[in-house]
Amino acid sequence: MDKIFAIGDIHGCLAKLEHLIALIDVDDRRDTLLFIGDYIDRGPDSRGVVDYVLDLKERMRSVICLRGNHEQMLLNYLCHGRDRDLFLFNGGRGTLASYGFPSTMDRKEIVLPGHHMEFFQSLLPWYETEDYIFVHAGLRPGIPLDKQSPEDLMWIRYEFIDSSHDFGRVVVFGHTHMAEPLIEPNKIGIDTGAVYGGSLTCVALPGKEIYQV
Repeated sequence: MDKIFAIGDIHGCLAKLEHLIALIDVDDRRDTLLFIGDYIDRGPDSRGVVDYVLDLKERMRSVICLRGNHEQMLLNYLCHGRDRDLFLFNGGRGTLASYGFPSTMDRKEIVLPGHHMEFFQSLLPWYETEDYIFVHAGLRPGIPLDKQSPEDLMWIRYEFIDSSHDFGRVVVFGHTHMAEPLIEPNKIGIDTGAVYGGSLTCVALPGKEIYQV
């Protein structure tokens, strides 16, 4: 059976990502590798993580990349001049430093590599299969998937996490870090705080095998 290997929030932790990819057994002819978002900010090598994910997309048949709130904050600031302080306060200074830019530089002078900006802009708000919905933060209960607000998809927390609502399919999410993966009948949470000293987690579906580094 084809598998989906979903990986939680990386936040610039390149070494953990490399070790995790070496640990999981992805069949490139059949399986899908899916990233739940938040590749950047707070960790030591945001640029390196993006380079690594882009390389995986070149080498592997099926790599799905979702957008996290941290990628959205970067785009809001660099492309539209919005939310500068929010971006910098939430790890943006480290991300800019990984690209060689001081956070004091005028944002119009900050030019990231073109293929990196294309990557950030191409990230998906969600991905769905017959059995699963993959999204960065979660879903607002009672709202159809195509009517969910972008803000909820990237930012919602306990209104979703504490809900026993039947979303029709199991929702796989990150964003809110926990000590261990959350596995419930209606949801699977895979952000286990890699950047805070916790594990970087992958869940292999449909068997729900957990891999951690």
